Amino acid sequence: MRLTAEIWVSAYLTRLRQVEIPAFVVKRGDATAGAALIKLNTLDGNACCFQRSFDLMTGERKWIVLVEGDEALVDQSVAKQCGFDPDLWVIEVEDKKGRHLLDEDGLA
Repeated sequence: MRLTAEIWVSAYLTRLRQVEIPAFVVKRGDATAGAALIKLNTLDGNACCFQRSFDLMTGERKWIVLVEGDEALVDQSVAKQCGFDPDLWVIEVEDKKGRHLLDEDGLA
């Protein structure tokens, strides 16, 4: 059984808070089945946006880079994705070191 989007987002934000990485919900999506985009803002004018992907060959879920570079470019891409999917969640993580914790167990 999979977690609802709202529970996953809440757990992710809690995990980030535990290691003092600021993060907040930019756009709230569908509580049950909405997908999530994670925007990592490194606070130097650059950003990276991650989306969850499903590997058909292995059956694994993993986070991949959707877009990275200038923060304004990343924001444009995120806005475009939100236009395609009104159920989408957008979480912004702010960390100068580039930490996002998406590579930890339990977040895929």
